[in-house]
Amino acid sequence: MRVVLMVVYDGFQLLDLAGPADVFTGAAALGAARGYRVEVAAVRPGPVRSGSGVTVTAEHALADWSEPIDTLIVAGGLGFWDASADAELIAGIEHAAGYAERIGSVCSGAFLLARTGLLDGRRVTTHWAAGELLGREFPAVTTEPDLIYVRDGPIWTSAGVTAGIDLALAIVTADHGPELAREVARWLVVYLHRPGGQSQFSTPVAANPPKRNSLRLLQVWLEENLGSDLSLPALAERTGMSTRHFSRVFAVETGTTPARYVEQVRIGAARRLLENTDQPMDRVAAAVGLGSPETLYRIFHRHLGIPPGEYRARFTRV
Repeated sequence: MRVVLMVVYDGFQLLDLAGPADVFTGAAALGAARGYRVEVAAVRPGPVRSGSGVTVTAEHALADWSEPIDTLIVAGGLGFWDASADAELIAGIEHAAGYAERIGSVCSGAFLLARTGLLDGRRVTTHWAAGELLGREFPAVTTEPDLIYVRDGPIWTSAGVTAGIDLALAIVTADHGPELAREVARWLVVYLHRPGGQSQFSTPVAANPPKRNSLRLLQVWLEENLGSDLSLPALAERTGMSTRHFSRVFAVETGTTPARYVEQVRIGAARRLLENTDQPMDRVAAAVGLGSPETLYRIFHRHLGIPPGEYRARFTRV
């Protein structure tokens, strides 16, 4: 059996433990030629309280570990900041990592690995909200904050929460091939193995709600008229402002530029059409005002990291 050692501490994210654990035990139950045995470790054996209040039992002390480990995974969670300052925990992780063939983290668990120096010179990811902080705190680490998971040699890191499932499925794929990983995903009723290069963001429009009624009305009109002229002068005219004044006011109130906002709204509309219809790419592109399948492809790849055809194959609801 392949030993998977999951590291927890007070305030860890419960799903960072449970998600990967269920993937690995599911793979074993579904006939992996060499299955997985999941073990839980902490600074000392005993109860460990998760951030949600659910307590789990750590059966092992990290400092006492002396068995070969196939995969060591450090959970993330809101308790990561206090945990990363716990010298005994960091030393225990470093000790256990000496027995591991693969070393990984989910979400902010990357901060604990970074404290050990194991991530120096490596490409890693973490929860999108913590990527900038990880880069500042550990300049020797190259942070890719908008990716679901990253593999750099023996180091595997993932984004937040459910991305730990994607990380575990990627590991199962590496060990046993994609068919078993897809079967595990079906049993867990999760998306079939999202690619690591896909964007973390599930919603493309990231803008503050504007205070001005004219801008709120414009946003509603935009959603209903994506095939119209949505150039900066045309939008400014609809609000009764000069182009320069409109551009400044829109950026101040929403936190993004008009052009970027329009592109995000069009991507969101295209995603809905790809998920819920079987319309061909040229019709999808035309319906959302992107003009051609080539433009649709470029924008999808730039924002989401995958082409529209692959997005449809993975997320279609038709």
